[in-house]
Amino acid sequence: MTDTTARVRELNLYRQYFDLVAAGTKTIEVRVKYPHLADLAVGDTIRFRIKGTDETCEVKVVRVTEYTDFESLLDGEGPSSVNPTATRDKQLANIRAIYSPEKEALGALAIQIGPLA
Repeated sequence: MTDTTARVRELNLYRQYFDLVAAGTKTIEVRVKYPHLADLAVGDTIRFRIKGTDETCEVKVVRVTEYTDFESLLDGEGPSSVNPTATRDKQLANIRAIYSPEKEALGALAIQIGPLA
């Protein structure tokens, strides 16, 4: 028997992205395909936290899509879903400032998020 219970995941976010998620304007979260995210599933809850604070925002996972790299992810999802306040090129630069080429080589996850029901 497998456990299909939705889980709560805690992930840190920078303030600028946290505010977009909390406002509901950022609907795609970008992450490297780390092993600890391999079983992230539709229905899971993500509790985003601004690192070093008690400020949180909870969202529901609507969809998880894998991409080979960040460029493919931005092209597949549309940059306005990832960050409606920045151009595609600026977003790509920002994401690559966070994640090294070695981490990008693990693959990229587009996590579509929505409000808790």
